[in-house]
Amino acid sequence: MNKIPENQILVIFGASGDLTRRKLLPSLFELFLRKLLPKRFLIVGVARTKQNTEEYRTKLREAIIDSRKSSVVDGPAMDGFLKHIYYISMDTTTPGQYPWLARQIDQMRVASDIDDNILYYLATPPTMYALIPRFIQDAGMNRSSRGWRRIIVEKPYGRDEESARELDLVLRSVFPEKEIYRIDHFLGKETVQNILVLRFSNGIWEPLWNHHYIDRVEITAAETLGMEGRGGYYETAGALRDMVQNHLMQLMAFIAMEPPSGFDTEAIRDEIVKVFRSLRPLTPGSGAVEAVRAQYKSGTLNGKRVGAYREEPGVASDSSVETYVALKFFIDNWRWSGVPFYFYTGKRLCSKRSEIVIYFKSTPQHFFEGECEGTSCNRLTITLQPDESIRLSFGLKQPGEGFVVRQVSMDFFYNSLLRVRLPDAYERLLLDAMIGDSLLYARSDSLEASWHFLAPLLHYWEKHPQEDLVFYEPGSGGPAEVSSISDTPFFFSDSICSVEKIKEKDEN
Repeated sequence: MNKIPENQILVIFGASGDLTRRKLLPSLFELFLRKLLPKRFLIVGVARTKQNTEEYRTKLREAIIDSRKSSVVDGPAMDGFLKHIYYISMDTTTPGQYPWLARQIDQMRVASDIDDNILYYLATPPTMYALIPRFIQDAGMNRSSRGWRRIIVEKPYGRDEESARELDLVLRSVFPEKEIYRIDHFLGKETVQNILVLRFSNGIWEPLWNHHYIDRVEITAAETLGMEGRGGYYETAGALRDMVQNHLMQLMAFIAMEPPSGFDTEAIRDEIVKVFRSLRPLTPGSGAVEAVRAQYKSGTLNGKRVGAYREEPGVASDSSVETYVALKFFIDNWRWSGVPFYFYTGKRLCSKRSEIVIYFKSTPQHFFEGECEGTSCNRLTITLQPDESIRLSFGLKQPGEGFVVRQVSMDFFYNSLLRVRLPDAYERLLLDAMIGDSLLYARSDSLEASWHFLAPLLHYWEKHPQEDLVFYEPGSGGPAEVSSISDTPFFFSDSICSVEKIKEKDEN
């Protein structure tokens, strides 16, 4: 049974921004339709844009309708939802305005007979992540003797180990650790959460989930999009910070973690930290090739010409920022000793696809000819997007004479559950924060450990900005240099572009 949150106020800083319009308010509306929001609640948007509450509600109505691709929602339900939304225009960089903001929020709370519970959401540029909490503290908005205060912080959570630690010190000086929610929307995806269920509720996997039977693990996050106006941000981030440090590291932890002592938040987060602390240190420049970084050139994607990364607005003409990363690494513990893990992520690639592939070891001898010759027939594919699914592949005899092996699969697609709506990631994560469940949010020690693991690579690339930077064609699977870190003949650059062909062949 779904737990309903306590009565509360959600205060969104950056309320006029793209994230609020496209993700947060549409997700909150879905929770409202499903009757999962509190009986008494308010959503207070705070931003510098000059507008009043009615103007803000009008814009949100349009944004929510557009997000659902239908005007059917523009009725009593929408009107009822919008009545809970208010807007306050103020300069969030001016600390002197926060006592006034506190009074405004408290007046709304009392008038609406809502308990003294407030959830803050920082949907702002990262430069504000350390400022707003301090201003909240100075105005006495971070504590209440009659209720609770929580805060959600968007990524990027720092840009390296040192800045992440400094931000953490600020946040933990203002809020208790248990009330800080560091959001990663990948963890809100239903398929990601199902990794835990797949592993720990099915007895067939645990005996095989180790170095005795698994050959390698590949985790992919591929995009066809370029910068989409975010070139300025990307120049300070790059693919390693933007995708690897948070999304891919968290996915890897769910795959690699040990069974927790119980299914409670801290037990699971403890096991995630243990995985990060077991990672073999990266040693770039040592002669052992562990990573490939690349940048997309100008070219053609889906029949249209696209510019190079260096031609994007806000990007330096000689930029060395990576738009693609391939990384090979190891987890030095009893379960995973000797098993290579691979991350592949990039922009302007031939396919939009996020998935985890577990490759099981091949049989000791190959008796039959066919598709599995020279590699294993057996792999488990967990696809996050575009078609959320789980697929188990294995070899069977092709009909006809002889013993020719063909790879077949057993599939489960979430869209086959026609009566079950697949919730958006932000719906799950917002609801969890309102309830007080931090299972799908990152803890400070896991973030510090993940930054620590990637720090040598980040430092090396900053000291050698042009060294080993390679380029790739838009619409490809990435640079050919990926083969330098792959021990196997079947690696990401080959597989990502042929995945639809493979799928079609399986279906036929």
